[in-house]
Amino acid sequence: MKKRQFLYFALVAGLLGGCSTEQPAESTVAEKPQETNLVQLTPAQLKNANVKTGKPERKTIATALQVNGMMEAPPQSMISVSVPLGGYLKKTTLLPGMHLKKGQQMAELEDQSYIQLQQDYLTAKARLAYLEQEYNRQRELNQSKASSDKVYQQTQAEYRSQQVLLKALGEKLRMVGINPNRLTESNLSRTLRIYSPIDGYVTKVNVNTGKYVVPTDVLFELVDPRDLHLMLTVFEKDLDKLEIGQQVLAYRANQPEKKYPAKIIYIGKDVADDRAVEVHCHLEKEDPALVPGMFMNAEIEVHSKEAYTLPEDAIVRYGNKQYVFAARDSGIFEMVEAQTGNSEHGFTALVPSPTLQPETQTYVTKGAYALLMKLKNKEEE
Repeated sequence: MKKRQFLYFALVAGLLGGCSTEQPAESTVAEKPQETNLVQLTPAQLKNANVKTGKPERKTIATALQVNGMMEAPPQSMISVSVPLGGYLKKTTLLPGMHLKKGQQMAELEDQSYIQLQQDYLTAKARLAYLEQEYNRQRELNQSKASSDKVYQQTQAEYRSQQVLLKALGEKLRMVGINPNRLTESNLSRTLRIYSPIDGYVTKVNVNTGKYVVPTDVLFELVDPRDLHLMLTVFEKDLDKLEIGQQVLAYRANQPEKKYPAKIIYIGKDVADDRAVEVHCHLEKEDPALVPGMFMNAEIEVHSKEAYTLPEDAIVRYGNKQYVFAARDSGIFEMVEAQTGNSEHGFTALVPSPTLQPETQTYVTKGAYALLMKLKNKEEE
């Protein structure tokens, strides 16, 4: 009986001893995550991954204010085309989006009033010729006292009144596009032609063939794209950061890589209900792809400061955090968490921290994502 008890206790002691010998293995497993931040590549792997290293560079990085806005045309760049005299639209080939050169024909209209205006001008011109001769004759008679002063004054008044009438009718003809100096009884026309006043694009066509239009109707709307403005919406709390002449980089949401440089030319003085102010910017270079009403994003350069920077390719994102790889030894790199600032021209500012020492440490500047993939594959093994 005592022998059996001795064997039992010996067996339990052996099992406990076995458990205690496995304890160091558990501590080794617990320490493993501390080593998973290290990744090692052979010279061949470094070459294949095109890994480059270097120290952070001191650069001037600008702080940018992110805003939204749209393209708009100033009043002097938007043209509404009307007809001075009513008439029926005979012909037009315009469609929204078409480009027009200055002086290009836009439409033709017909109406009997056009013929009447030309008739009135030629009739007044003929009568003026008669009154001029009569005025000269009466002036000579009056000088020789062969005619009374009253008759001479009446003739003079009629002659000058006819001059005013002819001048007024000539200006009316010019308004409808007819040169009165070239008008004769042999080239009377029932057609009125409308020509483009600017080089620009058609934005609206409000008429159709056969429609009768009056002077108050807007037939076409044009826009000159050479003077489009960028109108940005900036909230009241950010107004103290803005000033005339500040640099702006605008871009479309579907083409963020294409930038449109601009400058602030006017800051509104009226705060809207949403506590925002309109800020107008002038593009440094026109682009036919931009049209009024187009939605735009923009970055306003607020102020600049020097900082240690790394190329954007050197910073990797994993698990809602940002990391960089510090070079520890030949082919050995450690992934450390990085606090970053603003980015500009392909470089990102670094914020110094206990784990990040940009003044002295060498970091991977190219091929960081290859190291991240290598490290994470190592963890899964």
